[in-house]
Amino acid sequence: MNQSLSIVAVVVRDYDSAIAFYTQKLGFELVEDTYQPEQDKRWVLVKPKCNGQTSVLLARASTADQEKYIGNQTGGRVFLFLETDDFARDFESYKNKGVKFVRSPKEAPYGTVAVFEDLYGNLWDLVQFK
Repeated sequence: MNQSLSIVAVVVRDYDSAIAFYTQKLGFELVEDTYQPEQDKRWVLVKPKCNGQTSVLLARASTADQEKYIGNQTGGRVFLFLETDDFARDFESYKNKGVKFVRSPKEAPYGTVAVFEDLYGNLWDLVQFK
């Protein structure tokens, strides 16, 4: 069996502001932005600029119940892990672009890590593994 994780959905309030955050602040590439008229939704995929295949689906909340989870999809725990090959470069770049870090960089047994928030408050690890 050959499997891989291909897409992770993040519930967002607005497609365009989410696209701007992920592409302009985090440097992700916009993979697809296709309107789906039958559902009055857009299929919006972004991904880090790398050789990996995993994308983030920016899924606009379409009900009041879904809106409750914007920014808190995992109950306040780190949600996603963004691996980098140069922690110092990306940490400084993100800080300079206004990305909010809620935990300062630290050395851990597995590598260097800091926690940042996306535009809605979901927590991400920026990590360079040893």
